[in-house]
Amino acid sequence: MDDREQRDYEPIELAAWGNAGDEALDGDLPIPGGRRSFHGLPFLIGGPDGGAPGYVLLEPGADDVVVPLGRTATNVIVAHRRLADRSDEADPSLGEVVAVYGIELEGRPPIEVPVREGFEVTVVPGGWGWRAPILAETAGTREPFDRARGAWGQAGFRQTEPAVASGTDEVFLWTWENPEPGTSIASIRLGSRGSRILVAAITLGHEDERPFVRDAAIPVRVSWTGDPPPDPAAELDVSVDRGVVSYPYRLPDDDLEAYLSYPSAGWGQPADPTSPHAYVRIGAVPSATITVGGSDGKPGRFRWRDVSGAGSADDGRVRIEVAESGRTWVHVRVLDDETGRPVPCRVHFRSPEGIPYQPYGHHDHVNSDLDTWHVDVGGDVRLGRLTYAYIDGTCQGWLPTGDVIVDVARGFEVEPLRERIRIERGQRELDLRLRRWTSMNDRGWYSGDSHVHFLSAQGALTEQQGEDLNVVNLLQSQWGSLFTNTEDFTGRPHVAHDGPYLTFVSQENRQHFLGHLVLWGLRRPVMPWCTDGSIEAEVGGALEATESDWADRCHEQGGTVVIPHFPQPNGEPATLIATDRADAVEMIVQHRSFHDEYYGYLNGGYRLPLVGGTDKMSADVPVGLYRTYARLGDRGFSYEAWCEAVRDGRTFMTGGPLLSFEVDGHDIGDTVHLDGPGTVTVSARAESTLPFATLEVVHDGSVAASTSEEGARRLELTADVRIDRDGWLAARCGGPAYFDGPSHLDVWGRRIFAHTSPIYVGTAGEWRRFDEAHARYMLTSIEGSLEYIRRRAVRHPKGRVTHHHGEDDHAAYLERPFLEAMRAVQERLDGSGS
Repeated sequence: MDDREQRDYEPIELAAWGNAGDEALDGDLPIPGGRRSFHGLPFLIGGPDGGAPGYVLLEPGADDVVVPLGRTATNVIVAHRRLADRSDEADPSLGEVVAVYGIELEGRPPIEVPVREGFEVTVVPGGWGWRAPILAETAGTREPFDRARGAWGQAGFRQTEPAVASGTDEVFLWTWENPEPGTSIASIRLGSRGSRILVAAITLGHEDERPFVRDAAIPVRVSWTGDPPPDPAAELDVSVDRGVVSYPYRLPDDDLEAYLSYPSAGWGQPADPTSPHAYVRIGAVPSATITVGGSDGKPGRFRWRDVSGAGSADDGRVRIEVAESGRTWVHVRVLDDETGRPVPCRVHFRSPEGIPYQPYGHHDHVNSDLDTWHVDVGGDVRLGRLTYAYIDGTCQGWLPTGDVIVDVARGFEVEPLRERIRIERGQRELDLRLRRWTSMNDRGWYSGDSHVHFLSAQGALTEQQGEDLNVVNLLQSQWGSLFTNTEDFTGRPHVAHDGPYLTFVSQENRQHFLGHLVLWGLRRPVMPWCTDGSIEAEVGGALEATESDWADRCHEQGGTVVIPHFPQPNGEPATLIATDRADAVEMIVQHRSFHDEYYGYLNGGYRLPLVGGTDKMSADVPVGLYRTYARLGDRGFSYEAWCEAVRDGRTFMTGGPLLSFEVDGHDIGDTVHLDGPGTVTVSARAESTLPFATLEVVHDGSVAASTSEEGARRLELTADVRIDRDGWLAARCGGPAYFDGPSHLDVWGRRIFAHTSPIYVGTAGEWRRFDEAHARYMLTSIEGSLEYIRRRAVRHPKGRVTHHHGEDDHAAYLERPFLEAMRAVQERLDGSGS
């Protein structure tokens, strides 16, 4: 027993009055004897060595047991439990007196304390529906799961942080509070009143406190003040002996003004894994000891009353400080500045120190920064260190009194809001306002994400409205035994009740070598979704379908075919493009080689609209981070009109900047006809709430005109471009050298850039263009895919199965589109592109 136990909590040795051992438990789990700690409080069961007899058993009709004490105490804690009745009599009812404990204060009449079933004591857990006594604590505490590892079955439970209470099969801890703490307690008399009661231990409390936590947990900032370890937060191990503590979470190391002036307000904050600061939530009794340690085995120890009383403590190596002076439950409205109505958006609230206070029902921290995947995917998104909650324009929850930092965003057409506000004690309402700086819808442009996974249809509708995104293409798919969004498919759009927002559940069909294919607007599923084995299809699966067949079946339904994350995987894209099966290609990253591949097909004479999408598969990618704007013109908004505009090439893709582009007054997707070689006038404009640096006009893959300004929010240019043969022009914007711009804080760190679909320029008659080198590259790619099908793809033995297509010759079915593509490319070569 250490000195502190002698001073603040004193276990009483009951061995002299022990009259029962484990046999009294009738097969129930035994209670280990000796020195024990429950909730950080010391108890002694039996003798110091744990030898039998270990318990004081109170039997109906037996004499009371009197335990002399002869000392003062603030409270008396009895570790006891009721044993199940051995007779056929009914168990005592709730509130029935089952024992009486008489406490005699020196010079005072005895105090008779009734011990009631379900209030001060009960039996040990007996299955579903059991509950602890109303006025007693279970002996077991809720210890945090190992944060970084554990059984598969604990994956979901780990997000609750503490494990299910351990030790509840032992005893219950009931506290009697002494009304005269300065008066000596002469003795305690223990007596049954019709039930068998087992008293395992008694401990006297000498602290002026309740021995079990009654104050709610509060955030506490913990900082390394000496040399921090390489991974400070991971090395930080915070424990509390007489209370509860959460996992530690990193706090920013930069100053608040740097955060407030960060150029991408509303879009996160860079992660800082080396920050020496973290926070935990602690609820503890004043006498509790907070232990802060790392892997070096030199923990810091702090008494909670010292920290909570003075507000902080520092041992020269670790500093611990209370990080909240109070809080209030606030109802928040985010209002459209023009209409005054609540507007869907994405919100983050934090204290000046960086502690998050997210709306109730939302995560303070999305766990995907712990190297997880396919978790926490709905309702919240993480960008760098910040987690945002999607709301319908209203939310409620705790905010700290004093300064609060709000961070609100809604897509690319609304000014984000990041500012310091003041929450007064008792404040119940908070209104914030967002201002739309432009309306692309009013100009005939409607935005959409080409490629989203793992959300529900309703979840997609909620999040897209928060991002001011008109269309979400939510895609069913398969990852081995994981099938997603099966139940969301309806063959028609899911439409928001307010505003031009809809989600259409279609498919991404995938094959690891030939490639992936996005199918929009399906009325019926196109199966199989994935094929040819892992990781897309089931382990050991055979090659059942080609992308070309999937495209044909999509087009039969009036759908739209998009090659996603073009050009990877690069097996069948050449075949799809050569046979006019691809309606558009998708950019989801700003890679130079991907641009060159796209430009190569345009230079080869193929008209390919460009779309943008996120390939969202986790909560660290917001829907619409990369998005497609399609110009509907005078047509009313509908999913069909949006897809038709994409197929017509009236699009630009963007990760922030909004583009406009004209050639001799013609819009994106148009064809400009010249009578021969000549000059055209190009005009381009880029506007953004996110910084960029360069605006360029690209002619046949080369920069023909540009303007730049570091950290620009608006750039314009007008230039004359010489056209000597049929070609194409497009506008794009990005970093100072285009490919080196600032990055978003999504999991992939994708850059802020934008790119239009082409405007085509013909110099005589119908637009034609041909590039022999690219045509031969396409032939090589197609031949390579044929070789894969013939020599490597997994197949069922001939004649053993009947395939979905119903043809007898499966090999011929697989090879047919590739042979068709080879003929199409060869004909162009033979005719020099005519």
